[in-house]
Amino acid sequence: MVKQTKAKTFQAYLDSCHRRYSCVHCRAHLANHDDLISKSFQGSQGRAYLFNSVVNVGCGPAEERLLLTGLHAVADIYCESCHTTLGWKYEQAFELSQKYKEGKFIIELSHMIKDNGWN
Repeated sequence: MVKQTKAKTFQAYLDSCHRRYSCVHCRAHLANHDDLISKSFQGSQGRAYLFNSVVNVGCGPAEERLLLTGLHAVADIYCESCHTTLGWKYEQAFELSQKYKEGKFIIELSHMIKDNGWN
């Protein structure tokens, strides 16, 4: 008897010529390095990066949370492939100085790896 394994397929594949970040748990592509805005963020479990856009993630319901930089409406994001919670999406910032985060994504370093093209 031959056991067949189903290859993992992702909803989106990022270009192989670019440096990218992937899910540490299942290797699903998450973001291009070109979409990285800042490495100076804090997630709930440690350091995190802020990205302009991400792929292969789902969004939970938005809820208000008091974060280090004030009150925000955020929605947890999770890997579409393995369903691990990766970070959150900023839906709304209530302080004017934080409005630049709206529509952006936090991914915690503990849930992603550098993939393809890094020296």
